[in-house]
Amino acid sequence: MRKQTSRWSAAAAGVLLVSLLGGCVGMNAGSQSAATGSDSDAKDGTVKLTMWGGVPPENGPQEVVDDWNAEHPDIQVEYVRYVNDDDGNLKLDTALSTGQNVDLFVNYAMSNLDKRTKSGVALDMAEFTDYDIDKTMGEEAASWKIDGKYYGLPTTRNATFFALNADALDKAGLPVPQEWTWEEARQYASKLKQSGFQYGLVQHTATFSDPLDSAMVADGYTKQDGSSNMDDPLVATWLETLNAMMTEDASTPPLGEQLTSKMPVENLFLGGDAAMLNIGGWLLRSSNNQTDFPRDFKIAFAPVPRLMENEADYSTSGGVGDLISINAKSAHKDEAWQFLKWYADGGMLPMAPGGRIPASNAADRDEAIKRMLDGQDETYDKESLEYVLFGNDTPTFTRELSQEMVDMRAQEYEKYFLGDQTLEQTMQKMVKLHNAWLAKNK
Repeated sequence: MRKQTSRWSAAAAGVLLVSLLGGCVGMNAGSQSAATGSDSDAKDGTVKLTMWGGVPPENGPQEVVDDWNAEHPDIQVEYVRYVNDDDGNLKLDTALSTGQNVDLFVNYAMSNLDKRTKSGVALDMAEFTDYDIDKTMGEEAASWKIDGKYYGLPTTRNATFFALNADALDKAGLPVPQEWTWEEARQYASKLKQSGFQYGLVQHTATFSDPLDSAMVADGYTKQDGSSNMDDPLVATWLETLNAMMTEDASTPPLGEQLTSKMPVENLFLGGDAAMLNIGGWLLRSSNNQTDFPRDFKIAFAPVPRLMENEADYSTSGGVGDLISINAKSAHKDEAWQFLKWYADGGMLPMAPGGRIPASNAADRDEAIKRMLDGQDETYDKESLEYVLFGNDTPTFTRELSQEMVDMRAQEYEKYFLGDQTLEQTMQKMVKLHNAWLAKNK
């Protein structure tokens, strides 16, 4: 069942890094910028649109625009890739502010969308009256509203989940969970570690924030007096639980080891060294690739565990994402809108093998699952996959905490996991930093 960690090849890690970076990146009154998008139009009247997104073109976007271009000779789309990190988002924002050719662009975080809305480059979707976003995308789409308005179309159904070694669960007598707590997940990880795995659970450090934000959504980022709630008891519960898994159970990697080795956690899971992986739909791009990542076990799926005892109080990251905006300064807003509707309602299906399932209820979900599994159906527990994608009715949240505060918070809890400060010191520092941020951003 287990394989050697020599699978941690630099080449494989590079492939995974590319997949992660994908994405685990009317003219305003008084604007001095000229409308964009017209300088490349053909003399024969063909409209040229440029769409910027964070997914590598070979992982679906190029096939999408090729399909559109073949069907719509009068409106041709070019895809431009930007890396979804700080530098890549700055590149996109610069292109938008300087009037370079950007007709459509993908937002992967609310903080980026908020900034682009305030700068006037994201078009208010109320300009178009022929598409009911709430009805077509579902109530989760509302998490992308700013002041009650949509400044883009959310296009994907994002799923975060635990990928599980189904064969190992069977041998250990553990059922595939449909709802569970982090304490139960800790017990699973410990038992699976004892059955011969190097680790019971591995995860990217970016996912450490999700349980914290789940707690904050339930209890509030601030208290009634407006001060920080970063010392919420549920925050302490999560930090203590993960730290115990690192130090007492040895069922998940110590943070220091994970950071020092730049641990490729997908490789550990797909190579049979870890029994569970906290991940999202992008795993399928690697797990379907049995040439580079051969495995001899079936993968099952479970929702991310909750911190709360009361299931009704719990929400998880996910929902709908990849919100695509139309540049408010584009010379071709109507043509961009035609493409965007087509993309959302099924044109984006070539993105499914990389884990991007259409959020639109007009898209063929059976076809999306088929493409997502990419002919590897027998190597997955399809029933549990469909459950985490469509059957789990747990509410979802879109993180609204600023990236600056997310980073500052992470710096403090990482010191706790590294043994450089106590839990109490960590909580106090997170509160102090958050209060200072709140005061600065009133």
